[in-house]
Amino acid sequence: MTPTGKSAETEWRGIAKSDEDERIERIERKFVGGSGTLLRELLRPYKFAIWVLIAIVLVENAARLSIPYLVKEGIDTGIPPIRDDNNLEPLFVIVGIVLLATVTQAVARNFFLVRSGKVGQDVLFEVRRRVFRHFQALSPAFHDDYTSGRVISRQTSDVDAIYEMLETGFDGLVTAALTLVGTAGLLLFLDVELGLVALCCGPFLFWLTNWFRKSSASSYRVTREKVALVIVHFVESMGGIRAVQAFRREPRNQEIFDDVNDQYRAANLVAFRLVAWFMPGIRLIGNVTIAVVLLYGGYLAYHGEVTVGVLAAFLLYLRQFFEPMMEISQFYNTFQSASAALDKLAGVLREEPGVPEPTRPAALPDARGELRFDGVDFAYVEDRRVLDDLDLRVPAGQTLAIVGTTGAGKTTVAKLATRFYDPTDGRVLLDDIDLRDLTSDVLRRAVVMVTQENYLFSGTIADNIRFGRPDATMAEVEAATRALGAHDFITALPDGYDTVVANQGGRLSAGQRQLVAFARAFLADPAVLILDEATSSLDVPSERLVQQALRTVLAGRTAVIIAHRLSTVEIADRVIVMEHGRIVEDGAPEDLISAGHGRYSDLHQAWLDSLA
Repeated sequence: MTPTGKSAETEWRGIAKSDEDERIERIERKFVGGSGTLLRELLRPYKFAIWVLIAIVLVENAARLSIPYLVKEGIDTGIPPIRDDNNLEPLFVIVGIVLLATVTQAVARNFFLVRSGKVGQDVLFEVRRRVFRHFQALSPAFHDDYTSGRVISRQTSDVDAIYEMLETGFDGLVTAALTLVGTAGLLLFLDVELGLVALCCGPFLFWLTNWFRKSSASSYRVTREKVALVIVHFVESMGGIRAVQAFRREPRNQEIFDDVNDQYRAANLVAFRLVAWFMPGIRLIGNVTIAVVLLYGGYLAYHGEVTVGVLAAFLLYLRQFFEPMMEISQFYNTFQSASAALDKLAGVLREEPGVPEPTRPAALPDARGELRFDGVDFAYVEDRRVLDDLDLRVPAGQTLAIVGTTGAGKTTVAKLATRFYDPTDGRVLLDDIDLRDLTSDVLRRAVVMVTQENYLFSGTIADNIRFGRPDATMAEVEAATRALGAHDFITALPDGYDTVVANQGGRLSAGQRQLVAFARAFLADPAVLILDEATSSLDVPSERLVQQALRTVLAGRTAVIIAHRLSTVEIADRVIVMEHGRIVEDGAPEDLISAGHGRYSDLHQAWLDSLA
């Protein structure tokens, strides 16, 4: 516990029930009960295959259920009395039929496992594909709230839970149902009186199964929630390992992990205790029933009212009758876990993108690059307006710099220009076309944003530069890096352009990573380039290197530069100063400086003083 009395999990998550938690719960529980709908959608293309599998299971179970009856026939008719002639031909025939039923059962089982395995893997493939595609389609606003750890949990532990249900759950359930119904019918067929005695266990089985079903439903939902917490904390700790080590956070992070891990263990223990009561309970009822049938059946056999073969068949069928109850318990385990996972996946898959695709997209064959904000209001949180009636026009080919204090709305302008968000009110237009009328493919070809994170993906340097144009030739890649002054440092790497970028480019300097990011944008050749604090994390030598590359990147295209450092603004044609979501100054940088007063002039003078 922390000194304030908060649990480790509460400290990690900030507060006991944050806005983020509530939003995530809304997303994941929005379609609770939607697991059945999602599962039907996934299985719909495999209707024929499923019917074939059901037919195979019927054949397999018919063969299996026939064996106790054949044993009965073997005892009663196949084995001759000692006083008769030793005619064993009926016994050999029955044994042959038993062998045939056994082989049929084995062949059907093999065919079922092969075919069901293919259907299961196809369904899992589709689940992963849908989830990945949908997560990519959801806007940054969603990902700001829905942490990467939860994304990983959806693609790993939740998909694994579905896999377990598809691989073993449905097979066990169908087999159990057929066995229960078939065995009950055969017991009554063999002897009604003895069959009714055997089936007296039914009410006890129903009560115990119903109790387990209700108890395990909530238990396994909690289990899925707790394993997500373990994954989230692990991913975030490893993703921020430098900060963790720099601030000596390892002991506290270990405490937090132990806390959420202990919660996961406790949730699993609750589930295991339920099984620990259910399975022995089934076995107890089964053994008591067998003892009663043996006692009463022995009495009937002694008085010649049933044959020894019927009693033997009864005992064999009773063993088969109670075995499926164990399988049903296992199915409940897997089903509850998979149902909780499917509910979460269904909630995510039905979350509408914050920036939906247009129903009637507009064409933009050759973007000029004129940007316009027309009466734009925007708020991340209701009643907290970030932009207030913003009117701004950026002519094609102009380089615009936006400066201002933190929270003035600069980055929000960049996010709206790239349509990571839509305005609360008003319009953002590219070449007089509302961005909401452009498909994401068209918009991303025309508008590209480079941020200070300059994220590099796993793969080679060349792969990262080709990120926006995968079909670019090696000659085009080299031309882009030469133009930006990055060719020399790349060729000096051990494998040149084939050097593998590991751990988000951690082996490259900040300036080198930024040059690779600029080369990526330069090769994509957008009409509009947005630079959001693209040089803020660089030292002075790296910044000078990047400044030279910037002039090449920005030539002949519209550019919006969000900057705190005024050295980046020097290359701009125009500067606007923002405060509280409004433009308070607008003009050429030299004009604003020569005025000798005003916010930009004061910022420029403060910057000069800092260099002195």
